[in-house]
Amino acid sequence: MSNKEMKCSSCSGNSFVQAMDYINLRPVDRKMSIGSERVYTVCLACGEVVSIKVKNPEKLLK
Repeated sequence: MSNKEMKCSSCSGNSFVQAMDYINLRPVDRKMSIGSERVYTVCLACGEVVSIKVKNPEKLLK
């Protein structure tokens, strides 16, 4: 689904931006794992996070 087709469930806004964390998501049992970034899709009208996606899920297995 593209950002143009999305609608915020909190405010019905339809303008979004994608943002990333500085801290990677990593497996609980692998403290030395590099892990992967999280990509957030955020509503520009109200700030609601409408989606969280792991950029490289295969890195959670390494």
